[in-house]
Amino acid sequence: MLDVEALRSEFPALTAAQVFVDGPAGTQVPSRVINAVSDALMRSMSNVGGDFASSRRSDTTVAAARTAASDLVGGRPDEVVFGPNMTSLTFAFSRALAEEWKPGDRIVLSGLDHDANVTPWVRAAASVGAETVFADVKDDATLDLDHMVSLIDERTRLVAVTACSNAFGSLVEVSRVTSAARQVGALTYVDAVHFAPHRFIDVNAIGCDFLVASSYKFFGPHLAVLWGRRHHLDRLPAFKVRPAPDVGPARWETGTPPFELLSGFSAAVDYLASLGWGGDRRGALEAAFREIGSYEASLGRRFLDGLPDRVRVIGLTTPEGRVPTFSIEVDGLSAAEVSKQLGGRRVAVWAGHYYAVEPMQRLGFLDKGGLTRIGFLHLNTESEVDAVLTALADLS
Repeated sequence: MLDVEALRSEFPALTAAQVFVDGPAGTQVPSRVINAVSDALMRSMSNVGGDFASSRRSDTTVAAARTAASDLVGGRPDEVVFGPNMTSLTFAFSRALAEEWKPGDRIVLSGLDHDANVTPWVRAAASVGAETVFADVKDDATLDLDHMVSLIDERTRLVAVTACSNAFGSLVEVSRVTSAARQVGALTYVDAVHFAPHRFIDVNAIGCDFLVASSYKFFGPHLAVLWGRRHHLDRLPAFKVRPAPDVGPARWETGTPPFELLSGFSAAVDYLASLGWGGDRRGALEAAFREIGSYEASLGRRFLDGLPDRVRVIGLTTPEGRVPTFSIEVDGLSAAEVSKQLGGRRVAVWAGHYYAVEPMQRLGFLDKGGLTRIGFLHLNTESEVDAVLTALADLS
């Protein structure tokens, strides 16, 4: 069972008199991550591949980060690509994959996704005359899986889908989508950015070809990671400079690696593993996410049970099938006003569409200024849930 109060003591930012429920936009970080970044900068850094100590340390840092990422997702270190953010990585791979597309090909997209898993594919498809089609979103802010599967046909070259909505917290049965895609020879690209802080990732069980996440969403620095099957990483045309490697994940990593951020990334994975137990880091991560899921469900249940009458959750209204990320509307108030009033009560939330443009439009909230998002993590306490509920009840 998680000792949340003890865990919170590892996070310097949590000593502030503020309730952080803005985790879906980025989490606070523990001291071990801060120290890892700082130590990498202080100990001296040199570029990789040199015959001297500081360069060898950089080689070790990169290798350790690839191993940490492979433990996090269940792949191999030589299948891990790092980038500045998920959006940049997705644009890079959309450009590469489009080299294989032609007019009449079909790209199937989820209507539930963050725009970083939408616009890169739309632009890439348009550049070669391929078709893009979207799966529907149900009224409860869940993906219509039957519709998505029905869109996957023999013309489909790629299916892009989120594992969890960053706006509504809805989980997606991604393995059903990847199974349908494999049957027609289509590739699958999974956005796990909002899934990663809440659930255990297993790329083999998911059955995808690519999966991407961002470490600043799971207690790390601003860095993104992509897992891809090695034969795709090697065969696809990477847009790189001539001296960059011709094989392996480094061919996708433009420029000098951010060694200090890679150190912080490894520390963030170690933090998550410290919440579990097991013979190795992968096993500890699996145990940790069982604890995280159970605890977060209890926070979500407490929030849902205590909502004032004038507050309505858009999406699933039970803890099942979701993570504790809630988009709400409040009678008589705009999302921006709700966010402003909560901020005045030292409750950190976001208002708007949170880059989830497609689902907000489909559900009719985009032109209304979006919604207010409240997201709980395993670092939040029951008293913080109660503080949020009190702040909502006091809205004027």
